[in-house]
Order: sequence, then structure tokens, then C-alpha cells
Amino acid sequence: MIRTVFRGEDLPRAERLAAFDALQATSPHAMRIGSESPGEFLATARELELGAVNVVELTCSTADVWRTPRLIRESDPELYSVVFPLRGEVAVAQADREAVLGGRDFALYDSSRPFRIRIGADRDTATLVRAHVPRALLPLPEGEADRLLAVRLPGEEGVGALFTQFIAGLTTGADAYRPADVPRLGTVALDLLTAALAHHAGPGGAVPPDSRQGALFARIQAFVQRHLHDPQLTPAVVAAAHHISLSHLHRVFRAHDTTVSAWIRGLRLERARRDLADPALRAVPVHRIAARSGFRDHATFTRAFRAAYGAPPRDYRHRAIGPPRG
Repeated sequence: MIRTVFRGEDLPRAERLAAFDALQATSPHAMRIGSESPGEFLATARELELGAVNVVELTCSTADVWRTPRLIRESDPELYSVVFPLRGEVAVAQADREAVLGGRDFALYDSSRPFRIRIGADRDTATLVRAHVPRALLPLPEGEADRLLAVRLPGEEGVGALFTQFIAGLTTGADAYRPADVPRLGTVALDLLTAALAHHAGPGGAVPPDSRQGALFARIQAFVQRHLHDPQLTPAVVAAAHHISLSHLHRVFRAHDTTVSAWIRGLRLERARRDLADPALRAVPVHRIAARSGFRDHATFTRAFRAAYGAPPRDYRHRAIGPPRG
């Protein structure tokens, strides 16, 4: 599950810093990286995708990482990030504050604001762990998380220790997990992070029930979008992946005036409609578009599509992009 996305040892010394900087500069969460000793720079980055939660373990020489207003204007995925060192020291500066982290101390920073991170190597290299989560999925009251930006939070005791131990453990034991474990691990990671930040936010940081439900609904939406192609995606599968009962899942969707099954079917039909209207997919047979949208039975797909859009799939495609090229 964990993959190596950069290995400086595979490159000549003179190219390592520039290559790693280019990788960071072209990511959705664009940053730049510099070093006082570019000829001695060394880095290895490993990445673990847990659904909406992205975890990176970085081992590198002493370096500075920064995100500028210009980079933010060019692309902002609206993420909260948490970072903590496993070896060495990390300093996070944002919002006119700076947190110097040692041990398992951790700090929060925001992709929508400029920041600077100083990585201080212990001997040759330092190792840190960073986790990204979409801001919309962190169910804290507005402004509470912002008050924790670039604040040193203890990660060796209490709920902070639960979070850092869990995230660090993911990077060392990832090979033991199966693909089916991914959504559950992502849910646990997000819940632990929410608990840790709410604890340090103080009494005002308690997570309101409506915020928790909203965050749960957002996680469910992201999960369904990722698995829409799977014909085995059912309400029971969705509920199990989020550690809730089927009745709880139905209550979440009733609050949005729909049912789980109807919502999934609507998403599948809309994906199929977009693909049928895409000239680049003209050569893809209708039954394959149905299958990759999660419909296991072509006749069922045709009936549902006609009911939703007033025409069979082939007729709809013909009207949208013209007849097949002969």
C-alpha cells in the first residue's frame, strides 16, 4: 500500500535537490524546497493513500520547505496538514507563529496560507511524517482549527499520542494491510486527528453533532465516488466501511431527503451520461460504459437511463456526439 515516490539515491548528487524541488512544485499542494548544501542533499519520500487522508514519510537532509501566496493562487486544494518528527527537529511557521517540534510533538498548518517549514537533521538526515486531510472533512467549529495553526501540540501523551502513534505505525506496517482496509484506516486517522485537535482547542473546540454528521456525510460521498465502478457497492458495504449501522446510514441520507441506493444510482447514471456524451469515448461500447459506471446488468442500465434522461443510451449518445464514424 505504501509506495516510494522519490529516492534521491537513484540520481546523481548534483540533480537530487532540483528533482525533489520539481516534484514538490508540480504537486496539487505546490511547495518549494531549498538547502544550504545542495550538493549534499538527500531525500526519500514514501506515500500512503488512505482515501481522503494522504500520509507521507519523508527522510531528508536539513532543508527548508515553503509555500508562497503565488503558489496558493495557482492551486489550493484546501487542506489541513499535520506534521511531526520521528528523528531530528521540525519547525513550522504560519500565521505569525512558529512551532518548534521535537520528539513526537505535532503541529497543524493550512494550505490556504503561506507557511515555512524548517527540517533540521539529526546527524545526516531527519525523518518526519505528514498527513493531509481536506478542510471540509475536519468537523471542528469555524475558527477553532485556525487558532491551532503553527502551535506545538504534545504527541507523546493523551489523545495526541494516540494520533501520532497510529499515523507513524501506518508508515512502518503498511505492507500488512489489504486494499479493503484502506477506507477504515482513513476513517480512524481522521477521527483521531479530529479528537486530538478538539482536545487542544479547549471547551470551544467540542465537535458539534451537526458538524460530525456533515463530516460523516462528506466522507461517505468521497468513498462512494471512489468505488462507484464496483457493482458490489451497496448500502451495507458503505455502512461497514464507516463503522456505522445500516440504520444510521439511512438516517444520514434521510437528512438530505434521499436514500443511499437512489443517490448511488443517480451518481452512476450521471457518470454514464457524461461518458456517453464524451467524443473521446465514442469508440467505447455502451455496455462497457455501463459496466465501468457500476451497472452489472445492461438491461437494467438501459431502463434506468431511459427513465432518467428520456432516451435509451445509444440514442442519447447519437444526439450528443453524432452517429458512429464509419
